[in-house]
Amino acid sequence: MKVSEHWLRTYIDTPVSITELADQLTNAGLEIDNLECIETDPKDFLLTLKIPPNRGDCLSMEGIARELAVLNQMHYQAPQTLGLIPKGNHQFPVRVEAPEACPRYVGRVIKDIDGSLVTPLWMQKRLQQADIRIISPVVDVTNYVMLELGQPLHAFDLKKLDTEIVVRFAKPGETIILLEGQEIKLEPDMLVIADKNKPLAIAGIMGGLDSSVTPATKTVFLESAFFNPINIRLTARHLGLRTESSYRFERTIDRELQSRALERATQLLLEIVGGTAGPIVEFYDDTHLPKNITVSLRRSKVQAILGVELNDKDIVELLSRLGMTLHLTDFGWEVVIPSFRADLLQEIDLIEEIARVFGYHRLPSENPVSHFVYDTLSENQISLDHCKKTLIDRGYFEAITYSFIDPKLLELFDSLSASISLMNPISSELQTMRTSLWPGLLQAVLYNQGRQQTRMRLFEAGLGFKNEDQKLEQKMLIAGVATGDLYPLQWGATARGVDFFDVKADIEALVKLSGRLEYLNCEASHHPALQPGQAATLLLGNKTLGVMGALHPKIIKALDLQEPVFVFELELATLQQSEIPKFQMLSKYPAVRRDIAVIVGQEVLANQLKSAIVECVWDLLQDVVVFDVYQGKGIELGKKSIALSLILQHPSRTLVEDEVNEVVEEVVALLVNRFQAVLRE
Repeated sequence: MKVSEHWLRTYIDTPVSITELADQLTNAGLEIDNLECIETDPKDFLLTLKIPPNRGDCLSMEGIARELAVLNQMHYQAPQTLGLIPKGNHQFPVRVEAPEACPRYVGRVIKDIDGSLVTPLWMQKRLQQADIRIISPVVDVTNYVMLELGQPLHAFDLKKLDTEIVVRFAKPGETIILLEGQEIKLEPDMLVIADKNKPLAIAGIMGGLDSSVTPATKTVFLESAFFNPINIRLTARHLGLRTESSYRFERTIDRELQSRALERATQLLLEIVGGTAGPIVEFYDDTHLPKNITVSLRRSKVQAILGVELNDKDIVELLSRLGMTLHLTDFGWEVVIPSFRADLLQEIDLIEEIARVFGYHRLPSENPVSHFVYDTLSENQISLDHCKKTLIDRGYFEAITYSFIDPKLLELFDSLSASISLMNPISSELQTMRTSLWPGLLQAVLYNQGRQQTRMRLFEAGLGFKNEDQKLEQKMLIAGVATGDLYPLQWGATARGVDFFDVKADIEALVKLSGRLEYLNCEASHHPALQPGQAATLLLGNKTLGVMGALHPKIIKALDLQEPVFVFELELATLQQSEIPKFQMLSKYPAVRRDIAVIVGQEVLANQLKSAIVECVWDLLQDVVVFDVYQGKGIELGKKSIALSLILQHPSRTLVEDEVNEVVEEVVALLVNRFQAVLRE
């Protein structure tokens, strides 16, 4: 918005220089985009202001003058509007069919004007400085009052109107030719000003060519209205029309300004083009017009927010200068918000106004104080951040998905019997609380695969929700999904896809953080979302840690994913339980390794052999490592060969051969007795 200094000083007479005025407006939240001298008048300056969207009250000369008067602690001279005594009884009927979109509409007939006259030079100059095109005295007056008071007006040639003014929504198929000559097809949700038969203008945006004022016009109908800002905003956006009028209506104009603006425009028209004015016709619907707002302001809250103690007199004076009415209460004031400040709705808005006018530079400033929060985890717990960083180090990216999912999607992974449905969901696709993190992660995989991303590692930590015996049970879970090649595209290694054991290694890396990797067991199991034969339950000691495996082909097909896809889901509470590290002296004597291979039944797990050996706790046995599993030629059908390395070491001396052989023989005897193993030669 462009503001002329000379025009501005007709409302506020202050010795403050134009640069100081510009600084005051900037400090008050109205950014100065440009300040320039007017070439045609070197003594006049032009301010270009950027008005925030919430400050519709500053889209006028009166609004800017009011701001400066408050900042300079002085009164401003508002434009005088004398109540005219109508001459004659010439009226034009007005009917409002859409009060929700136009709760106030005022109009007046002015007869016997001389449209051939020219707009006064002083008005032309002020309009041109504001980048408003000079058209005709009637149109120029409506534009002038809009710039002066902030109320858009429109004038119709009364001779071109049929029977009455009707404010209504457009009818299907209606069109209108605008003042610029553009034909617009109207939609049923667009508010129009019409007569008995046709639309005359798009309300709050632009008038029509057929009812426009020309030099031959002798009688005009002058309108001033309050339109619903949401309706104007949607219509302007749909049509791609941004006018000076719509710009102001969108930001909510003063709901009490319509009659005053009409009187001001009438006064100027009678001075410039003559004529006689009839009585004002007004429609008013109190149910749809914005109400007067009263906000409670606590003096204690002012001090708490601003950090400075202002006395009651200063607060009352400051807010009163802003046009507010204050009523004293025990805790502070009840503040009546003026009709031109639609942006003030809450207590914090009033406190912000106090700070703005009082001066941000006068508020105390302090360096921020940091309050350290110590980690509340005990020594036998690992943090969630530690788990996340481990997965990130192994190539995973963290994802955050919705806690609400489509029940059809959830049914693919888990039974709906334990799920919880929302009574008021955001949408049908988000109406069930997730029991697993897999659906959200797999939707993220699908989204990325649709964008040519074939290699993915995603994980998420979040809550899973289940209905257990009519009670909400929620568990913190950490889940992951892996698909595509094991390594990024490179030349140093042969490309291969990720498999079951790669994901198992990622899980082992997590469990290793707790120092309990030796207690991790992976047992074959059945899961409705996992492929048979590649599904496993993970046990950590005697507790269930979670599940992992390859996603079931039916789910891959249903979601249109690229297979294979491997997933895991762990209970965080179990994963976070850690062993407290204990110091153990390192032996300076050499360790001895002995390898054995035993043939066992196909159903025997390598981990079972290892666990059995570790349970015996031989003093010399330091570690057991499974390094080979073989089935095929030379091995009986239904059997397999498992090879183990036994690491032996004494803390204070070098082991002799007999000691080593004794331990190996005992281990073999254990496996033979417990698993019917046969030592492979």
